[in-house]
Amino acid sequence: MKIYNNKAWAKALFNISKADTIRKLFPLILFVIIYSLGIAFWEMEYLHLSNNSWVKNIPTLHSLLGFAISILLVFRTNTAYDRWWEGRKLWGALVNNSRNLAIKISTFLPEENIKERNFFKKAIPLYATVLKQHLQSEITRLALDQKEHPELGNIDEQKHIPNQLAQQLFISVHTLYKDKKISGDELIIINNELSALTDICGACERIKNTPIPESYSAFIKKFIFIYVMTLPFGYVFSLGYYVAPIVGFVFYVLASLELIAEEIEDPFGKDDNDLPMDKLAANIHRHVSELLS
Repeated sequence: MKIYNNKAWAKALFNISKADTIRKLFPLILFVIIYSLGIAFWEMEYLHLSNNSWVKNIPTLHSLLGFAISILLVFRTNTAYDRWWEGRKLWGALVNNSRNLAIKISTFLPEENIKERNFFKKAIPLYATVLKQHLQSEITRLALDQKEHPELGNIDEQKHIPNQLAQQLFISVHTLYKDKKISGDELIIINNELSALTDICGACERIKNTPIPESYSAFIKKFIFIYVMTLPFGYVFSLGYYVAPIVGFVFYVLASLELIAEEIEDPFGKDDNDLPMDKLAANIHRHVSELLS
């Protein structure tokens, strides 16, 4: 996720970043401008339709459709942002849950149990890392000391890695209970934190694996395309050849809203505006290490 100063107006207005939609849309904007110039020349210089009343009434249709397309784009953007914000809340909950789990482990488990404390010191932050890689559909490489913690070497990278790691965490906690290193009440308290890890993973998978319905997304794109492609036919008589840059700007605004929605509806990717999962995972690692050192 890109960190920026939202009060820097000059930079926002004049700086074109890699994530700016104008970079992605520039070839299409250029095509729309050339297309609009062609329509203007065809109507004014070749067909001479300036006195044709039915052509002049086309802007009325665009005024009616403009309201509909604005409602659709607002709903589309809000829906995408809701998915992004829910993903951010889930990762915030993961940060807090990891801290709480580390605090309880450090409190319940005496300091002389160095091996067990080191296991949780590595395994708790590792859950955030493997969850990030799981959501980004990457093959996870576990950088672990398997000689010290052979149980972590049994994780199968071809299966659901977050589930396997959560299982190893629960097995380790249950072993502490069987060895009478923690009490039954402490086991119940820790179990709530362990269950929350899987709940967060499942909620993130729900966002990841349930995109906006294809028919809805395709309809908006078709609507924008037809709306923009018909704009020059009606407005060429009131705007002349200026219709080309104006239609190009209208296309830039409408298509940019759809592009922004496409980018943020999957908050777990690698785009500039996606969630900073690497930074959140690093924070979890630092905080857990401080608590269990």
